[in-house]
Amino acid sequence: MALGLETDLILDRRRLKRRLVFWRVLGVLAVALLALALLRPGGAVGRHVARVNVTGIITDDRKQLDAINALARDGSVAAVIVSIDSPGGSVSGSEALYDTLSRVAAKKPVVAVMRGTAASAGYMAALPATRIFAREGTLTGSIGVLLETPEIGGLLAKLGIDPIVLKSGPLKDQPSLTAPLTPEGKAYLQGLVNDLFDQFVGRVATARHLDPARVRELADGRAYTGRQALALGLVDQYGGEPEARDWLASERRVPTSLPVRDVRSGSFLDRTMDSAATGLSHALLDILTARPSALALWPGVSPQ
Repeated sequence: MALGLETDLILDRRRLKRRLVFWRVLGVLAVALLALALLRPGGAVGRHVARVNVTGIITDDRKQLDAINALARDGSVAAVIVSIDSPGGSVSGSEALYDTLSRVAAKKPVVAVMRGTAASAGYMAALPATRIFAREGTLTGSIGVLLETPEIGGLLAKLGIDPIVLKSGPLKDQPSLTAPLTPEGKAYLQGLVNDLFDQFVGRVATARHLDPARVRELADGRAYTGRQALALGLVDQYGGEPEARDWLASERRVPTSLPVRDVRSGSFLDRTMDSAATGLSHALLDILTARPSALALWPGVSPQ
């Protein structure tokens, strides 16, 4: 029995050593793959063009804003493309995005590429760019501010529900969910909308070098096609990302050979894991095809 116990201990120790060796090798491999992901052409270290994707409803997305802010300080970013496909968004969200892109534009060449839709807040996102590109069929413009609120007082009355509202002032409950707008409330809310509209008009006039009175003529809320927007001075040129890259090359000396990398929001760990996963897939492909770049990772093995 004692001999059997010693044999079991020896076998357990051998299994433990094999496991330790396995995890050590796996750790070295993980570090090597991470280095590959970061140092490959177009990786985080290489010089590149950053693409900021503005899609869907624009909100005050703090993670996205932080990621965009970082572009101004990133020496590897040669230029920024703002790729827009958005019907609009919140006032605070569009203002925050506009301000953030403006700070980047003060440091880097920035161009905007409108895709299917770049209206209202989507159009505001393009304003910090030095050059705005749109397709002839792009829907853009829609310069204006909209405030909508439901009112279910009539429904509550039919249900026999009488809401009781206590307020510190006559405008505190305006707009109200349970009662129609008062004349004073309507005037007050219209004043808010008008002030926000004035801010929007001012940004358009400044960015597009247009007279504010002319912008007000265009800003009745309607959308324009890309062809109409070009004639009105709201965009600069027909085209998409290839045309934007050509313009950056000719006017800002940003080579078209530089890779384009999407700006990703999220934590550093999230971005690192994503880069590592990409590096792993490329490394496995290198190994399977016997490419020298992968073979050079292994100690004692040199490319043939």
